[in-house]
Amino acid sequence: MKDTLLIVPTYNNAGTLEEVLVRCQRQGLPLLVVDDGSTDGTRDILSRLGVKTLTHPVNRGKGRALKTAFQYALTEGYSYAITLDSDGQHFPEDIPALLAQKGENTLVVGSRNQKGADGGGSFANRFSNFWFRLYTGVPLPDTQTGYRLYPLKRLPTLKLLSARYEAELTLLVFSAWKGIKLKPVPVQVAYPEDRVSHFRPGADFLRISLLNTVLLFFSLFYGWPRTLLRRIRRS
Repeated sequence: MKDTLLIVPTYNNAGTLEEVLVRCQRQGLPLLVVDDGSTDGTRDILSRLGVKTLTHPVNRGKGRALKTAFQYALTEGYSYAITLDSDGQHFPEDIPALLAQKGENTLVVGSRNQKGADGGGSFANRFSNFWFRLYTGVPLPDTQTGYRLYPLKRLPTLKLLSARYEAELTLLVFSAWKGIKLKPVPVQVAYPEDRVSHFRPGADFLRISLLNTVLLFFSLFYGWPRTLLRRIRRS
């Protein structure tokens, strides 16, 4: 799987990062960490493990970390990228399940069982799922997951990515409008006691709500017309 890069963005997750990376290394894929301005013990862990790392001097947000990683992957000639979070919620052992669905025009979405999620995150996901289906017509069980396999050469322009948490939703929406197949795959999820989540229920929910307003406008004048035209051409 030398065409696939495993990407782990991280910000102040020293409590869970080492175990996550060790389990990632066992999967045998090239591994890249984007240290998004961590101020805890993250750098010591990365140095000790000898992991390829790109570092932001200050925190710039998950969207910017993903953009940095994708640009690197494309420059290095990778065709696919798997992203997973460093807070311990994702199981690197599920990587083969994502790889089994890999395709040049398929974005694989690792869908979590949300029963153990905190109330704010679970509500935000259901809220996001509803709006996502409204402006794409595509039902997905987990639009907020960071566990995905991206076909890098088919992705929408990276200029669309905002700096923060909502960037991943934007990627899904514009991928759907572009005609990329979105394939949900069930994955395991855990919520360790020492997990540090950077989801901010108030601020991030507001940002997602504002994004949904913008995307709804674009869906009326860009997304749905493009989708309907593509369906007409196929018929």
